Amino acid sequence: MRAVDAIIECLKAEGVDVVFGIPGGANLPTYDALYYGGIRHILCRHEQGAGHAAEGYAKASGRVGVALGTSGPGATNLVTPIADAMMDSVPTVFLTGQVRTELLGTDGFQEADISGITMPIVKHSFMVQDPREIPRVIHEAFHIARTGRPGPVVVDIPQDLSRADIPYEPVDSVRLPGYNPTTEGNAKQIRLAAKALANARRPVIYAGGGVVNADAARELVELATSDRFPVTCTLMGLGAFPAPHEQWLGMLGMHGTRTANYAMDEADLICAIGARFDDRITGKLSEFAPRAKFIHIDIDPAEISKNVPAHIPIVGDAKKILPKLTREYRALEADASRLDAWWQRIRGWQEKHPLRYEDSEDSEIKPQYMIEALYEATGGDAIVTSDVGQHQMWTAQYYHFKAPRRWINSGGLGTMGFGLPSALGAKVACPDETVVCVAGDGSLQMTSQELATCVSEEIPVKVFIMNNGYLGMVRQWQELFWDRRYSAVDMGTRPDWVKLAEAYGATGMRVADKSELVEAMRTALLTDGPVVVDVRVTREENCYPMIPVGEAARDMVG
Repeated sequence: MRAVDAIIECLKAEGVDVVFGIPGGANLPTYDALYYGGIRHILCRHEQGAGHAAEGYAKASGRVGVALGTSGPGATNLVTPIADAMMDSVPTVFLTGQVRTELLGTDGFQEADISGITMPIVKHSFMVQDPREIPRVIHEAFHIARTGRPGPVVVDIPQDLSRADIPYEPVDSVRLPGYNPTTEGNAKQIRLAAKALANARRPVIYAGGGVVNADAARELVELATSDRFPVTCTLMGLGAFPAPHEQWLGMLGMHGTRTANYAMDEADLICAIGARFDDRITGKLSEFAPRAKFIHIDIDPAEISKNVPAHIPIVGDAKKILPKLTREYRALEADASRLDAWWQRIRGWQEKHPLRYEDSEDSEIKPQYMIEALYEATGGDAIVTSDVGQHQMWTAQYYHFKAPRRWINSGGLGTMGFGLPSALGAKVACPDETVVCVAGDGSLQMTSQELATCVSEEIPVKVFIMNNGYLGMVRQWQELFWDRRYSAVDMGTRPDWVKLAEAYGATGMRVADKSELVEAMRTALLTDGPVVVDVRVTREENCYPMIPVGEAARDMVG
């Protein structure tokens, strides 16, 4: 069969039911195969949108997301979602077309060395040089993307090779001798970790997105409740531990709760699970958790001791390690009363420093209230995607996620424009779920064309714009650290979001009165098809609390 038909067979064998992309000259053979192939293709309006849609699909479902692009600009437009997927460990496969083999290296029309361009931002990449390799390469790409620490894999296929006839035989298994991720965890290290937890007087469990990726949320709860261990999660880990739980401290980090950050600062033992101690968590690294010893559990050995030295490193899959750690800990029968004083201190912080804001006395909508209203309107039961900025942090603070894979955002790369396309991908992955996108008026303009995709493909996502007329987070920094010199942050009043939504064939709404907000949101959620709700909020509200850049957690402001 044609190599491209073999690609379709491989995708189906991998369980792929949908791909996102845009055709072009170099990947036309693949699109010809899709015409007959039985896999749903969603035509996005920009390759960046296709890449983020594949990420949203993967984050919501746990399955590998697939995006297609042609050569040259088609491939380079995928660079941002590839980098985003790398930073957030998203299992994705990007299939790019390439110019014919005789044109490679000649600067042919729409030629770009996408393998070289993306080398620092992929888990692995393949440049196909023999069409007979294609079935094996496709299966290896999926295996690499989903195993170990998940991540993006690029497969670049010259157009002439994709059209070649090849003998096709199904690939039953993948064996990569040089790629064998450690999953089980070292038994001795796990016992040491259990003893450290049993001896700790001020422990904190610090969980990251790796817990979500490992589908280990239930195992995390079992470990935490094997005693009264306080739990905090990163931005990417929200939902790994249920927010309403009595042992929940809230999110930690730059815009985390004072309770979570103060607990980390005073802890004598921190058990990090699937987290990487990035700068948004640690603040001033030299002053981070100065009293603590560290257990670090991670599938990626390169992350352990990269930023913070681990006293007890454990390499492996959290889903396999946590039950072992829980069993070892329970066998020790630790004295639960040793945590009484610690919890008394934590409860004191919670009472003194709850998340709070000064609500308006009139009809003005505060951005924090907008998220509270969304939580009420959805009953806290929605998949929520976001763009990047203040609205992202307020959503993380005030939408209390009860389960994993309900919060989809760009954490590591911080990609504006991520929200809408990731929402459409999440809705395709989970068609029976309510999917809402909390967008900023700045971020949404970067990928708003994907509203056309939502309408044409009948993907009924609901977009709620936190519209303050600013690039809000940048404005906040300019206010706090640049003496209010507002340089290039005023977004004005354009576009008219209601008219724009209607121009794309979606429903547009506008709300400026807080007394009408919850009901308007409920109406939007019940409206058929894609809906865009322009929520006019306070223009110059700041997102607090906040750890200033380069400061320690104990120096939070706001």
